[in-house]
Amino acid sequence: MEDAGVGWVAAIIIGGIAGWLAEKFMNSNMGLLMNIILGIVGAIVANAVLSGLGIALAGWLGYLIAGFVGACLLIAVGRIIRR
Repeated sequence: MEDAGVGWVAAIIIGGIAGWLAEKFMNSNMGLLMNIILGIVGAIVANAVLSGLGIALAGWLGYLIAGFVGACLLIAVGRIIRR
């Protein structure tokens, strides 16, 4: 997160927004805390995957995009595991 220039407080806020957007996009029903966790962990996962592909996202918008993509991936994996 520090590489992207996003502090911890901003990471929580952006992670919550990214998790909420992913929740709406994936038609899931989760609470605020889970949205924040999904957004932050999703951003970490997406940044790792994208950096392996040679794509780097930086700043608030990059963190939001990575958080959204990663949270959607985590929701999809969670659904697969539960089935």
